[in-house]
Amino acid sequence: MTNLEGYPPVASNQLRTRDQIAAQYKWNRESVFATDADWEAELASLGDALAGVSAFSGRLADGPATLADAVDAIQSARQRLGVLYVYAGMDYAVDTTDQAAGARMGKVQGLAGRVMAAVSFLNPELLAIGRETLDGWIAAEPRLAVLDHYVDNLFRQQQHVRSAEVEELLGLAADPFSGLYNTFSALTDSDLQFQPALTSDGNELPVSQSTIVGIMHGADREARRTAWESYADNYLAYKNTLTSNLATSVRKSVFNMRARRYESTLEAALFEDNIPTAVFTNLIDTFRKNLPTWHRYWRLRRKALGVEVLHPYDIWAPLVQDPPRIPFEQAVDWICDALAPLGEDYVQVMRQGCLQDRWIDVYPNKGKGNGAFSSGSPGTFPFIMMSYTDDSGDLGTLAHELGHSMHSYHVWQNQPPLYSDYTIFAAEVASNFHQAMMRGYLLNIDLPRDLQIAIIEEAMSNFYRYFLVMPTLARFELEMHQRIERGEGVTADELIDTFADLFAEGYGDEIYLDRQRVGIQWATFPHLYTDYYVFQYATGISGANALARRILSGTPGAAEDYRKFLRAGSSMYALDSLKLAGVDLSSPQPVEETYQVLSGLLDRLEALLAA
Repeated sequence: MTNLEGYPPVASNQLRTRDQIAAQYKWNRESVFATDADWEAELASLGDALAGVSAFSGRLADGPATLADAVDAIQSARQRLGVLYVYAGMDYAVDTTDQAAGARMGKVQGLAGRVMAAVSFLNPELLAIGRETLDGWIAAEPRLAVLDHYVDNLFRQQQHVRSAEVEELLGLAADPFSGLYNTFSALTDSDLQFQPALTSDGNELPVSQSTIVGIMHGADREARRTAWESYADNYLAYKNTLTSNLATSVRKSVFNMRARRYESTLEAALFEDNIPTAVFTNLIDTFRKNLPTWHRYWRLRRKALGVEVLHPYDIWAPLVQDPPRIPFEQAVDWICDALAPLGEDYVQVMRQGCLQDRWIDVYPNKGKGNGAFSSGSPGTFPFIMMSYTDDSGDLGTLAHELGHSMHSYHVWQNQPPLYSDYTIFAAEVASNFHQAMMRGYLLNIDLPRDLQIAIIEEAMSNFYRYFLVMPTLARFELEMHQRIERGEGVTADELIDTFADLFAEGYGDEIYLDRQRVGIQWATFPHLYTDYYVFQYATGISGANALARRILSGTPGAAEDYRKFLRAGSSMYALDSLKLAGVDLSSPQPVEETYQVLSGLLDRLEALLAA
């Protein structure tokens, strides 16, 4: 399935239980709270503290000192909530059948709704005070200097901020709406039970969210086919439930769009981060223009595999007989060597996080959720969950997630809680930058032919996900949102047909289109529960390659420019912080140039395969 590339395969047909994983390869949850009881106590304490936050409601106009006290209280509540969220999610992510962990997630989500409601007075009261008065207060009260960009951004969005009463209701609505993603996760990570795959010699292989990619990256074509069909067919069996759940999520977005008086959900999602909708449309136009690059890759892959017809389950098959194994510690060494141009301090923090501070939950285990992610909050480590099993895809995933985590580390070290996050638009630059630097390093040292091919396969898997799957998913997402904005219903079969038609363009005449199984792939993506997330993968990989080229080519100051971007967090608009780093993503040029990088990889792969 297309949400699998870049996720790590499982080397064995037996998954270990959680208690069979060595402690050094489990993330450091006890660094967040020593015990569950400590977490419960902090949950209760923050709940009690919300009355003190709410007490500032209606008082912000009293003067700059009162406003500064209120901002401090709000920042503290949000930071404490973030730490509670991190701990609650850690056990659930590595064992989705853990009901106690699921209960903690429910508790913290309920508290999150209360926090949002308690702080909802801030923006309406700031707007009522007025920009001129606030500018004067910010100049006069040093504690309010932190509000400079926040106020600028708030008044930019003024027309979409509602009254305090409406803002409170929108905050309270976050809790019931939050269950939609949880329903998706519970169904797909816990309740779905897949039929085992069959190898070419008749053996069974268990199919789960943690094992499917390992099989799909394997050399046994019969195992790949049966695993892919088992995986898709189980999603097809629940197509109506999955459609209803996602449609409700989209209706939530349409509700918020109308409540805040935007013209479309696309405008609403992008306006918040000050991104013009033209960035989205430019990407889609450039993507469609470059589809022949993908058709060339499919022809090259079919020839390399020696098959008459390429099927979707052949997309991740290894192109060499014995793919090289890359142990976790070797991967850490290579990634650190690749990022050396960013400075010794950068590398030291990253290496210690990987090997000593236990940022990473490394290996697969029974019940572990699908995929990989970086997570954390100011006051915690920038944690990573993945399922590492020693191949080049794992190497790429580790580099990618470390890019996110080093981004978080820089922001948390340099920004107050108010600016301690960053947009998805910026996030996917940092993660893909690590991968671009890693490839730039590894493909320029003396490596065996098969390892070079494996590195390029990792790159192609990543580009496939970011430069074909995600733009295709973005087109699907836009179509679904527009239908619901127009008041039209959506059915499972309509969504399957739409997604199959879109993938037919990317496959061209080079891959057999199993319409039902390809078409249901939209249902495998949790990304759709965050509006217009997916197109930013493609802009992210474009910005990443542009910034990596600046450093690898020796552009003076390029490394420090990049680290300025990392440190900025949300204290600047994402497009502006990226311009500070040296790339303009409001232009289609970085996307075009990254397609040239893709073509160059195909040239090198073709030469290696012919050698």
